[in-house]
Amino acid sequence: MAAEQTAEQFRGQARLPHFGTPRRYDLRLTPDLAACAFAGSVAVSLAVAAPTRFLVLNAAELHVAPAGVSFAPQGSDQVLQPLEVTNVPEDEILIIRFNEVLPLGEGTLTIAFQGTLNDKMHGFYRSVYELNGEKKNMAVTQFEPADARRCFPCWDEPAFKAVFKITLEVPSETIALSNMPVIEEKINGPTKIVYFQESPIMSTYLVAVIVGIFDYVEDFTTDGTRVRVYTQVGKSAQGKFALEVALKTLVLFKEYFAVPYPLPKMDMIAIPDFASGAMENYGLVTYRETALLFDERHSAAANKQRVAVVVAHELAHQWFGNLVTMEWWTHLWLNEGFATWVSYLAADQFFPEWNVWTQFLEESTTGFQLDALAGSHPIEVDINHVDEIDEIFDAISYRKGASVIRMLQSYLGAEVFQKSLAAYIKKFAYSNAKTEDLWAALEEGSGEPVRTLMHSWTKQQGYPVVSVKLKDGKVQLEQTQFLSSGSTGAGQWVVPVTLCCCAYSRQEKFLFHGKQEDFDLSGLGLTECQKKCSFWIKLNVNQTSFYRVSYDDELASRLRYAIETNKLSAADRYGVLDDAYALCMAGKQKLVSLLQLISVYKDETEYTVLAHVITTSLHVAEMMAVAAPEELVNLKKFLIDFLEPFALKLGWDAKSGEGHLNALLRGTLLTALAELGHETTINEAVRRFNVFLEDRETPLLPPDVRKAAYVSLMQTVSKSNKTGYESLLKIYRETDLSQEKVRVLGSLASCPDPDVVREALDFILSPEVRNQDAIFLLRGVSPGAHEVAWQWLKENWDYILGAYSGTLLTYFVNITVSPLATDEHGDEVEEFFKSRTKANIARTVKQSIERVRISAQWVKNIKAEADLGSVLKKLAHKH
Repeated sequence: MAAEQTAEQFRGQARLPHFGTPRRYDLRLTPDLAACAFAGSVAVSLAVAAPTRFLVLNAAELHVAPAGVSFAPQGSDQVLQPLEVTNVPEDEILIIRFNEVLPLGEGTLTIAFQGTLNDKMHGFYRSVYELNGEKKNMAVTQFEPADARRCFPCWDEPAFKAVFKITLEVPSETIALSNMPVIEEKINGPTKIVYFQESPIMSTYLVAVIVGIFDYVEDFTTDGTRVRVYTQVGKSAQGKFALEVALKTLVLFKEYFAVPYPLPKMDMIAIPDFASGAMENYGLVTYRETALLFDERHSAAANKQRVAVVVAHELAHQWFGNLVTMEWWTHLWLNEGFATWVSYLAADQFFPEWNVWTQFLEESTTGFQLDALAGSHPIEVDINHVDEIDEIFDAISYRKGASVIRMLQSYLGAEVFQKSLAAYIKKFAYSNAKTEDLWAALEEGSGEPVRTLMHSWTKQQGYPVVSVKLKDGKVQLEQTQFLSSGSTGAGQWVVPVTLCCCAYSRQEKFLFHGKQEDFDLSGLGLTECQKKCSFWIKLNVNQTSFYRVSYDDELASRLRYAIETNKLSAADRYGVLDDAYALCMAGKQKLVSLLQLISVYKDETEYTVLAHVITTSLHVAEMMAVAAPEELVNLKKFLIDFLEPFALKLGWDAKSGEGHLNALLRGTLLTALAELGHETTINEAVRRFNVFLEDRETPLLPPDVRKAAYVSLMQTVSKSNKTGYESLLKIYRETDLSQEKVRVLGSLASCPDPDVVREALDFILSPEVRNQDAIFLLRGVSPGAHEVAWQWLKENWDYILGAYSGTLLTYFVNITVSPLATDEHGDEVEEFFKSRTKANIARTVKQSIERVRISAQWVKNIKAEADLGSVLKKLAHKH
């Protein structure tokens, strides 16, 4: 009983005790690909730092027999056998109790274990691929955040860094990969033993092992680092673009961080079943096929950009994350926010014509939307249990994280920022860091009060909306926390304000600390500028900072005029619209003023801005369908008339020498017109699709417009005429390109007929759709069918709960629940999840219900707008 009580102190803890610290793992694994199982042993060299009878480490879903566990103190012939080995599944720990107190100093803990190659896409798992028409299993690891413990017993926390020596026993015909290069292979008939070079010091979540049959393409950086892209057999040519990007990226980051890439090789591999986009394992980066492979004939421009940005993101982690690692998951944003930001820096360097910094604003918007919920969380978020980690791989850690880094870089200046970062990397290489450590390095390098400035952005959730008025030649600013619900939060920030007046050459920047302040801008010539009829004023110049701006009516109308007369940069045109849309949703502005603002973008030339006009318009149409369905005809007429000239100008066919952004815009524009029911677009799409169905190589339906054609086709489908739906399934079944499959999945549920949508949703759960891809079909549900999707989720919840885990499970909740828009739905969702919420989805459920409540309130506000009908009539008639 006493022993049980002693072991009890280790249960229910957020972190492992520190009396035993690993230095080196000698890990041997033998996967059985046919039986979907593995056996292994690990010898951990560890330092016992305090007197203890216990060793406590992580293990989950592993079978550990007490007879296979022993501890050998260094310099002694003695081998200690444990008195007891207790597995605690709810805490994912192994408590090993010895009869006597372990001697202080070095020793070796040896553990034999067995496990299952699971199908959950985490830990040590199996992924299915085809080789010569035959289905086969490959063995793959995915350990971030806390799943190395599902492969071998270990101290599975980022701060317990150690060296890894890995040995694999695998079938002779397979390729075995790990973080480091192979140093020796011994073939023994049907199996071989593969020995890998010892790794540098690293965290457990970055260890990787892959066994299967692959092709590859390879090249070397100018420094001689070998880079390979591994693919399924027959697909290696699709790895060439990623290979080119990787070679350039490794060289760029070596210069940017002023530290060479630390490993002798870099392997990147496409995995058919993969839960996230990619994973930055040290020296062996794993990807979804859609994030690594690019087919010159059948991939779209959007696919190309995705590959470039994701490759740059993962390779940035080799420094920011792998070489210098966050101390605990509270600081996850240091990894993800930074890698997101620097991936755009790389893409901009290699593909300046893509205007990626304007496109980056889409990342900021996603961060803004999540952070405007009361159920958001600070960038630095307390993590008290392993179950809570998955949910913070979200738009706060990635997108808000990247946005505040961009804000800080913009405030400090690019050169100072880069030099300070290089100093930070150098100081913490092969070690762990916290957010404060980065602030200290930037403060030292810049002489600016970085800690004071940034604490308000990372330690509290949310962000401000800055209200602007002009009074007596001064600018009056007031900040309040912005919430989409329209409530006012209590947060207050140190806001780096940039402001320009009538021209970008007239700019001021200053820190706004208070709740309310007046700023004298006479130095900008505000008074004489105000006298001009073309006067305008814009805060947050080029949208480099993470706050919204609310202008009074006079200043807002001046900005509309500045957009109409093309005085604002693309980023600022985007920002004015994005802020107005958010304020409208929160009930701070009327919908009619948002619609009038949209109408001034009729001559827009920038892809990202027009794409945002389209997204905003389609969401407004969705709300209108609930709030005022009788006004939908006029709204759709206004939007179709607004978009049609752009579509006529671009056409369906690419022009010779046209840019990447036109290709992106064409697809976005035609898809939107199809969703709005534009007959000319739908008819032309169906005509082209029918040719494509007979000849997949036809130039009539290039990859950039296929999604638009598929969505158009689904507008013609109904329960009584499902030909189009069946044709799309035929394409899905006949293609082996993941990007094509994703395009089809994203279109299947866009049908206006709820019965067809229901059938498409059932298709998600069929063996034909990989679990990783369910999200694409869910995202494509047509606006009128959200109720159908919600009923479907409820009916299939128990199955979904068993089949999906981690972020994939949270997507089901978020994507299905968030678009609902009535209080009745809010109550229904709350009731349903009352008895079904576990720690791993709690945050997502809360956020999704809040979104339903916000939409329901917006619907009420729209209903109360007396002049909406007459304004819409005018707009529809005018266009």
